[in-house]
Amino acid sequence: MAVHKSKVDWAERCPIRDVLERMGDRWSMLVLFTLSDHQTLRFSVLKNTIGDISQRMLSQTLRRLEQDGLVLRTAHATVPPRVDYTLTPLGQSFLKPMHNLLQWAEQNHQRVRDARVAYVPPPRHEAL
Repeated sequence: MAVHKSKVDWAERCPIRDVLERMGDRWSMLVLFTLSDHQTLRFSVLKNTIGDISQRMLSQTLRRLEQDGLVLRTAHATVPPRVDYTLTPLGQSFLKPMHNLLQWAEQNHQRVRDARVAYVPPPRHEAL
């Protein structure tokens, strides 16, 4: 009987998979990048600054970044309630490699788009 390794087991044993699984999602780097431009942002300001993220997705992304120690959430007992988000020292330490990746993406975006247009998939083999 074959024993299959779960995705979680691989993520726990491999730091690259574990970290990139979180950072490689659609929103995490954008949230971190937005927070890097400001000291602290309220939830509503962060959502408006990003623009095309839903409230639910922003909440989930912030929760995961907080769980990973990259973002600090501060809830204020005010009426209406106010919640602020800021980067932790660990989150700030990710900024330099993140900016390098963003710079690469900006410099090579058109080349990647051109390659996608020029790509010709290999012929499909039809079953006999």
